[in-house]
Amino acid sequence: MDSGGHKRCVPLGQGMDPAEARRIAEIFKALSSPVRLELLRLLQLAPSGESCVCDLVDSVGLSQGTVSHHLRVLAEAGLVRGERRGTWGWYVAIPERLEEVGRLLGQPIGSM
Repeated sequence: MDSGGHKRCVPLGQGMDPAEARRIAEIFKALSSPVRLELLRLLQLAPSGESCVCDLVDSVGLSQGTVSHHLRVLAEAGLVRGERRGTWGWYVAIPERLEEVGRLLGQPIGSM
């Protein structure tokens, strides 16, 4: 308290860089969908480390267009990487980014 009996504000530290805050917000926005969380989990569990959109469509029971949209959102957030092979897209989760999410949450992503 100051000499007048009022509480003083105590700085909590430096604020987050606005660009970094936007980047982190995009990651959490991408993770806010149950479908995207399930797609990310399926990619992490894929035996070869990658999955074809056609396999993901069968696993989540949604249309190819809907699955592709959700994968694009995850890719834009930097959580997955995709490449086209013939007619289909193949996707892989990016472990370093998932580890970063785990650090942001204070625990490993797989233990949630």
